[in-house]
Amino acid sequence: MEKPKPIKRHEALQPLSRQHHFGLLFSWKIRKGFAKEISINRMKAYADWFFEKEIQPHFKLEEEFVFPVLGPEDPLIERALQEHQEIRALFEDTKEPLKSLHILEEKLQNHIRFEERTLFNKIQEAATKNEMEKIDEIHLQISTPDEYTDAFWEN
Repeated sequence: MEKPKPIKRHEALQPLSRQHHFGLLFSWKIRKGFAKEISINRMKAYADWFFEKEIQPHFKLEEEFVFPVLGPEDPLIERALQEHQEIRALFEDTKEPLKSLHILEEKLQNHIRFEERTLFNKIQEAATKNEMEKIDEIHLQISTPDEYTDAFWEN
């Protein structure tokens, strides 16, 4: 089986792709937490922190600057927006955090793979030079949050 070639990501989208990497790490850390039988409260505290520091700002940038390239009627954008809603709901769930975190770690990973392998490729192809320049301007809005202090996944 031939290994797929790495995707050449447009420079304007690279910071968002780097954030996707942190989302994949989040899913891995939650899986590790479950495997190590870490308390749900510790994992939920991390999820709450990650949601505030990474997910919310990331979704806002995608929805305001990246998704308009294709428009709200595009089926890929409709899917991405629907998945954003579902992911937000899972992060915000306080009634069944154990169940939500199990679903979330898989759903977030699948969503990121969809954006990286499908959606961002179509956006790269469709975007005008001006649209990519506008997306490039958001680099200044992307900050790196401080490290989370309770590294439960390393225990």
